[in-house]
Amino acid sequence: MATIHDVAKSAGVASKTVSRVINNEGYISSRTREKVNQAIAELGYVPNALARSLRSKRTNTLALIITDITNPFFTVIARGVEDTANNAGYNVIFCNSDESQEKEEKYVRLILQKQVDGILLVPAGSSSKSIDLITEHGTPVVVIDRKVSAETDRVSCDSEGGAYQLTRLLLDLGHRRITLLNGPVDVSTSLDRFMGYQRAMDEAGLSENISSFYGSFNQASGYEGTKQALSQSPRPTALFAANNVIGIGTLWALQDLGLNVPDDIAVVAFDDLPTGLVVKPSLTVAAQPAYEMGRRAAELMLNRLHAPSLDYLHVTLPVEIITRSSSGKAVQ
Repeated sequence: MATIHDVAKSAGVASKTVSRVINNEGYISSRTREKVNQAIAELGYVPNALARSLRSKRTNTLALIITDITNPFFTVIARGVEDTANNAGYNVIFCNSDESQEKEEKYVRLILQKQVDGILLVPAGSSSKSIDLITEHGTPVVVIDRKVSAETDRVSCDSEGGAYQLTRLLLDLGHRRITLLNGPVDVSTSLDRFMGYQRAMDEAGLSENISSFYGSFNQASGYEGTKQALSQSPRPTALFAANNVIGIGTLWALQDLGLNVPDDIAVVAFDDLPTGLVVKPSLTVAAQPAYEMGRRAAELMLNRLHAPSLDYLHVTLPVEIITRSSSGKAVQ
């Protein structure tokens, strides 16, 4: 295995010069930099990251723990984190907790052993245990999308406001029996979306018509929740899916039941779908700026690493209501 001394000898420079080229430190002429990089490529030299991290007490590595890697919303967040971190010279380790607090804590312990510089976390539940583990270790943490009781940097969207606007849209179209198909009861975004829905229904004088089902943020939950909702009497005229994948499950269930959207029943959902993912009918949504959430979260982390004593920041981004065919026309 080639060493830094081999690279220095091949390039005709001092080992310290090679180190400065690798770490991008100090002034190095373009000719010298080119000679060193050529020697690195020819010898297949790989810098010893562990030794460098021991000297600097930094690994230039961040970890991102998300709850569902199959959900396009979280994969776009991940891209925003990765792009921003890479541009600043950091690598990102990705972990998927599958909405399990136990799995989340397992990953947190593993990541802390790897001596990452910071952890970005989409919490699987309302418990602050993972946050406590991270902060006790002295590692910075930024929470994304959801809330926990622990005080830390956080980036999220206005879930309550978005749910209120979506429900108002359905009310303005004439719907009076609207059922919310929600996520887990112990996740803050589920509570926020219920509160926004409830506020709109209360303002419309329809408190007695409030109807919600708690489940999981996945397609199977949307499918089963839709069948449960349609067993009510009288049946709802509109369904509000608390996230995009619940919405897909809802559309599948309605198709299997032979119901037409939006003629027989209207559907709206929180979170948009990627442009390349086509569903029919196209969903009316409260779209969150997922990439921007990831970008802002990574920026908060980088700021925290450079200035650990900064006050904690809570960034709340707006949602955008995008009206498409699934919400239909005004009820006659």
